Parts: sequence; C-alpha cells; structure tokens
Amino acid sequence: MKHHALHLRKMLHTNRWISKSDLHGPGLAWLMSICFLLCGSQFLPAADDEMITEVQPKLVKIFGAGGLRNLYSYNTGFLISSEGHIATIWNHVLDQNTVTVILHDGRRYEGKVLGAEPGLDLAIVKIDETQLEHFEIGDPSSGSPFPLAAPGTRIVAFSNMFKVATGDEPVSVIQGVIAARTKLPTRRGAYESSFPGEVYVIDAITNNPGAGGGIVTTVDGRLLGMIGKEVKNADLNTWVNYAIPISHLQQAMTEIMTGNFRSSKNTDDDKKPAGQVPLFHSTDFGIVMLPNVVPRTPAYVDRILPGSAAEVAGLKPNDLILFVGDELIQSCGEFLDQIGRLESGGKVKLIVRRENALITTELPIPRKSRPPAKPLR
Repeated sequence: MKHHALHLRKMLHTNRWISKSDLHGPGLAWLMSICFLLCGSQFLPAADDEMITEVQPKLVKIFGAGGLRNLYSYNTGFLISSEGHIATIWNHVLDQNTVTVILHDGRRYEGKVLGAEPGLDLAIVKIDETQLEHFEIGDPSSGSPFPLAAPGTRIVAFSNMFKVATGDEPVSVIQGVIAARTKLPTRRGAYESSFPGEVYVIDAITNNPGAGGGIVTTVDGRLLGMIGKEVKNADLNTWVNYAIPISHLQQAMTEIMTGNFRSSKNTDDDKKPAGQVPLFHSTDFGIVMLPNVVPRTPAYVDRILPGSAAEVAGLKPNDLILFVGDELIQSCGEFLDQIGRLESGGKVKLIVRRENALITTELPIPRKSRPPAKPLR
C-alpha cells in the first residue's frame, strides 16, 4: 500500500495532464477512482468460508431446453421457500413443461414452471420437496426486508456459469463491488432490456452462460439481487454485469407462490375484443416457420420467401426468433400469436439468434384492414 501511495504522489507531481482545476471537476472523480482501485479495496471486507458454506445449499442448478443452435441449456436458481419454490431468470431454458433441478448435494428433481413475469425477467419453479434451506423473502404488505444497497457495497455472486456444476459440485463464487445503481441502456443485439427499474451494476464478471438466475449477496450473506440476462450496453457495445434488486421482485415472487399472480404480459390481451381474428401471418412478412408439430416447437425459421420484407431485412433459414418487440418468444406458436396481434402500419422489431450471434432487425408492417371478430358460441 505504501508503494501505491508513493506512486500516486509521483503521478500528481510529474504529470501535466492533471491540472489544479481538474481536482474540482471530472478529474477529482477520476482521481478518487484511482485511489480506490490502488488502495481502497484493501480495506473492504471479504466473504469468509463460513458464509459461502451457509449460502450454497440455497442455490440450485436448472437444466432444461436449449442445446440446439448453440443455445445453452442451463440456468441458476435460488430457493425462496422450504417447500421447494425456486426463483430464477425467465428465458429459453424454461421453454418446456418441466426442467431438471439439482440441489447442492446432488439430489435431482423434476421442476415445474409455476409462473413467470417476463417484464421482470422472473420465473418461479416448483419441486416436490420440503424442509429445504432457503432465503426468506418476507411479506410485501409488511414492507420490503431488502433495502437497496449503495454503490461501493462489497458483494458476492453465486452462479452456475459455464455449466461448472452438474451434480453436487458447488456453484461458482465471485467477489466484487456494486459500481452503480441505475437503469440499463441495454440491448439484446441492439435491443433495449425489458426490465424497467434500477439494477445493481457490479464489477464482478457475471455476464456468462448459465449465470442468469444466480444471486448476489453482501459479504455476510444477506440477499441483494438476482443476476440478470446476458445483455450489452447500447451506447458502449460492452457486456453489462448486473443484478435485479430483490425488492423489485418480492411482490411477484409472493403472488406467484400463492397463486394470486396475473402477469403484466396479459394486460393488453384483456383489451382485445373476444374472438378477434389475427390480422397477420408470418408469411405476410415472408417468413415460413418450422411445422408446429409439438406444443413447444422452437421458433426456427424454415425458409424465407424471395423478394419479401424478411429477405430484404437479412433474415435467413435456421434463424431462431427470440423476441418480437419486447415479448420473449418461447415457441413457434407464440411467434405466430404475436405476429397475429400486430396492428397495421409501422414496424416490428425482431431479435434472432444466428449461430453465436444475436441479430436485431426491423420489418415494415403492411397496411391491412382487420376482418370482423368471430361470433362467440
């Protein structure tokens, strides 16, 4: 530390690019950052083995859909009740009726997706087991037991990144610091994240396959947030390491567990007239999907019609459609349903995965009159 201080003092005396006026503006913030990196981290508390050992049994590994076209097939989750309720990230891994859940000691269970709130990137999975170690999420009506942590707070991240843990191996543990608390100017490809609230931006590398649904805690094991999806900063084109504060998820978690939850994804559906006929089909844009032969056929493009809007936009066969607008697409059926709900005119944004890349494109929506609603029987 003495060496760091002497080196910093030498920089201040010998370098002309730090002026006296700089110490009262951006230069001061820059200088404070340098001091923190060189000296401050030595004073921050670190997690101990006892805390990590206590938290590990509350984490689970989740294995489900994926494995095709370079889509990984694993998530992380954390127990939020003694009766087997598990919170995790809402993504393609849950795109089947059941998933495999593995506890810290290697026990395997069939997990059922109990409910999800795509707007919060949250899903709840249930396994048939009791007396499990878990995090207490409290009663939202009594106020949140999860006050927001301040920037500079030391954190520990737990996750099943890179499929390191498949049995009784412990999930990975990384230590870091909350760098900021802010809304994300993020994208999947070039697309903004659907999560609207503030997140913890952290300096630990958590933006890895399988890490989504993991947790960040304080160094004494207090739950702070759920690790988010893989996203990029829309301005800097860099990957973002972030976690969603538990206080934002607490209400939805409780409601899904108790069966009193209504996803915001269905809000617009309630406003549509009953029996309304879909206005568009995927072929109106030149997209022919794989035959929808099973309940959750992945939303792969089979072929692109020549001269179509999809061809002009650069879509190709074997592209996997992940998003229509801000809606996560879990199957061919969901894609066709979302296309059918579009209104005439304007543009629709699609996010597709092509091999290892996420690609964003926009298609013009044709002008078309809506047919009359089908009569109810």
